[in-house]
Order: sequence, then structure tokens, then C-alpha cells
Amino acid sequence: MRNVKMMLLIALATLVGYEAFNWSVNRVYLNPGESAVVRYKGPIVFGSRKTAEPGMWAENGEIGIQREMLGPGRHFRCPIWWQVERVPDVEVKPGEVGVVTCKVGRETPDGSFLVDGELGKTEFKGILRKVLSPGRYRINPYGYTVEVIQTKNIQSGATTKSAGWVSIPTGYVGVVTNLADNPLTGAKMGVQDLVIQPGIYLVNPSEQQVDIFEVGLRETSLKVVTQSKDGKVLRDLSGEPVIASEESGIRFPSADGYPMHLDYTLIWGLMPEQAPHAIRSFGNVAAVEQKIVVPQIESVTRNAGSVYKAVQLLVGEEREAYQNESLKELHAVLDGKGITVGKGLVRHVYIPRSVREPIQRAYIADELTLTRAQEQQTTREEANLREAEQKVTLAGATVDAETSKLTAQKKAEGSRKAAGIKAETEQLVAAIEKDTAALEAQAERLLGEAQNLGKKAQEEAKASRFELAVEAFGQGEAYNRFIFAENLPEKIKLDLIWAGQGTLWTGNNGDVGIRAYVPVDQSEDTPSSNTADN
Repeated sequence: MRNVKMMLLIALATLVGYEAFNWSVNRVYLNPGESAVVRYKGPIVFGSRKTAEPGMWAENGEIGIQREMLGPGRHFRCPIWWQVERVPDVEVKPGEVGVVTCKVGRETPDGSFLVDGELGKTEFKGILRKVLSPGRYRINPYGYTVEVIQTKNIQSGATTKSAGWVSIPTGYVGVVTNLADNPLTGAKMGVQDLVIQPGIYLVNPSEQQVDIFEVGLRETSLKVVTQSKDGKVLRDLSGEPVIASEESGIRFPSADGYPMHLDYTLIWGLMPEQAPHAIRSFGNVAAVEQKIVVPQIESVTRNAGSVYKAVQLLVGEEREAYQNESLKELHAVLDGKGITVGKGLVRHVYIPRSVREPIQRAYIADELTLTRAQEQQTTREEANLREAEQKVTLAGATVDAETSKLTAQKKAEGSRKAAGIKAETEQLVAAIEKDTAALEAQAERLLGEAQNLGKKAQEEAKASRFELAVEAFGQGEAYNRFIFAENLPEKIKLDLIWAGQGTLWTGNNGDVGIRAYVPVDQSEDTPSSNTADN
């Protein structure tokens, strides 16, 4: 039991000691932005001490630099067997590219200096075709070196080629020149026929170079230098500019021996598909203009102009024919050299004064003759205009008179129609009023008849009632007494009165009467004024 406890204590002490050694000596901590290169030193006593092949990465168990690196974080490597070296990561910023050179691997079979493959996965030594774009990379410095470059301009004769961070603006294309063959794509060394469009490209300066080539139409003018003073062109008595340099512009002798000068403008250009040929044959756009376009303009216009007389180049259809012939010839020459031709224009022809003035005077005389003829025609037209104006005035007055006449006729006719309509309206109103009166009279008559019939019916009803009542009482006197009794008040008072002789209502012998009355204040002593005597 005691031995077991002793063994447990030894094991625990060993474990604690190992962990303490591991965390204090073996522990390697890498911060963000840094990595570590690991080299295996080999065993101390036991094991194989095989060394990696020179110029190659060490495989598992071989002494040498390991291909894989340690990234940020905590790692444990015993310094007895391992050597750990901290290295910063490689940063490529925007606007930069990284050109990688591999130092570990075999030599290329064909002896080329460019190799294919990704970073860390290459087989041969050399410069990687693929460059690093902006970012942060973990790169083993024992196997790779990185050159960080921006835009790299290479002067090649009169042209400037670019590599690295290449930006092609709008209106330009990139003409690519390969510095070596590419077996993967099949592209050969030299200027490539396929151009690249505007944009940003990452170009390996060891593999390719790019000419940023302007495309589209442009204008080239050859002009005569004239004299000027205070910023204004000096002119002779006939209004033509005074030539300052006889060697400027396009100059040639006319068919009749006069020295001629003229200004000429050619619209030309290079399209994207023509750019590679221009780079191979001439260089940049400026070289194309100076070496090809300008000499051809001078040569073609001189040869075409020498067959015309001075007067033919000054005026009319001959000058237009000369311009068309020159343009046709320029088309034939420049199209064959891969240059697009637009328009060719003869801007101005400088003819010697001795030739120009007689021609101008003749043309001025012709113009004066035409002017006089035109003035006469204008006078005739003015007379015709005045006559037409008079006719218009007369026609206007006639129209006004006819209009007034028609207006009066229309007013009279309207008045007549209005009076007729008014009379017809009054007649209709009278007829309506007559019919209305007749209807009202008929209504009153019918109303009267109805009322009479009603009264008659009422009277007949009353008479019928009286007749029935009389028949009921047997005689009329009895009915009258009944009616009299029915109409007497309920509180009537009867007084018996004897009247002596000589009263108004008795005879000479006197009489006895009965007085009937209704008391006003319920008193028997106060007789009513309503009396009835019998």
C-alpha cells in the first residue's frame, strides 16, 4: 500500500512538473499579424537524424525548415527539438501588388524563370506568375520572397509600358506584351492581338507589360503660319491673311507654276482591334501621327494639288474634286497600314495675290451683275407687291361693304321674324287666356250647380223630416207646440197676469195673460226680459 501511494505521488509530481515545464518553457504565443517559422533540430539520443534535401522543405521526421507555419495563438514547441522564429505577415495595400519568388523546390525542366502554382504549393523555383492582390499573407521567408510594388513604368524606346497595379481609363485599351511563353494558356512571347478593356489589372512585371493605348478618332491639322499683331491676323488689301513662313502648311506648285499654300485637316484614328498592330509597327499614338499620318497628308495633298491650276483651287467644283481625290488617296494608303480615316478637309487655300486679285475682280464683277439683276427683279417684285396690296385693300373694302349689307339684311330679317314670333305668341296667349276664362266660368257654373243641388238636397231632407214629424204628431199644430216646448229654456218662469181695460194687449173688457221669463241671477223676484204671452 505504501508503495502504491509512493508511485501515485511520483506520477502526480511528474505530471505537475511536465505541465509547469510545458507552460513556462514550451509555450509560444503569437500575436495577430505575426507567424512563426518552425525548424526541426532532430532527436537527441534515439531516432533518425535524416536531414532534408538541400533546397527543399523538410518532410515529417527530417531535420530542417518545415513548410507549414504557426499562426496567431498559443502553441507548444519544446526548444530542445524545435526552433521557432517569429516573422511578421506580409501586407499588400490597395494600389499595390506582390511579386513572389520561390526559393525552395526543383529547377524548371525548360529552364524558364516563371513558375505556376499557388503560394505555398509550388514545385519549382522561380517567379510565380500569379501576383498577390491587396491583403495580408502568411509567408515563409525561407521559401519565398515578396516584392511589393505599385505601378511600375518601363521606358521602351519612345513608348512607356506599365506593370504592377495597372489602371486603364475610359477611352483607352491595354495592349499586352508577354515577356515569355505561357504553356498553360498557349500564349506566345510578344505583343498579343487581344487587348484588355478599361479597368484595373494586376500585372506581373516579370511576365507581362501593358501599353495604355488611346483609341478613337482624332484630328491632325497642317496650317500655314500667318502674321499677326496684337493678337489679330494681318491681312492684305484684298482681305487675305499674310503668310509669315513660306515653309509652313502644305505647299506645292500649281499646274500653271504658281506657289500654293493650303491648310488641311484630317480626321483619323485607331480602333481597339488596330492598337496591337500600331504597337508592333510604329509605337504609340504620337509615333503613328508623326511617322505615318503627317507625312502621308503632305505627300498625297501635294501630288493631287499639282495637277490643278491656281484658279481651279480657288473656286467651285474643281476645289471640291481636289478635296475628294486627296481623301480617297489617303484612304487607300492609311487603311493598308491599319489606320482608320474619317474626313479630309481643305480648310483654306492661299493663292498668290497676282493670281487671286484678277480672279476676285472678275468674280466681283459677276457678282455685281447678279446683284443688279437681282435688284431689278426685286423692284419688279416690289411693284407687284404694291399692286397686290392695292388689290387686297380693294377686296377688303368690298368685303366690308358686302358684310355691312348682309348684316343689315340679317338684322331686318331677324326683326321681321321676331315681330312675327311676338304676334304669334300674343295670339297664342290670348287663345290660352280665352280657354282659361271659359274653363273658369264652367268651373264656377258647375260649382254653383253643385252648391244649389246641395242646398236643395238639404232643404228636401229638412222638408222630408218635417213631413215625417207632422205625420208622427197627426197634425201640424201639435208638431208646432212640440217644437215650441222643445225650445223652451229649462228654468223658465210663468206668471199669470190680469190686465185691466185699456191696455195695449187687451180689449175693453180686459183679459188675463201669462208671462214667461228666465231669471238672470237665479232670483225669483227678477223677471227676464224674454217673455211670452198667451
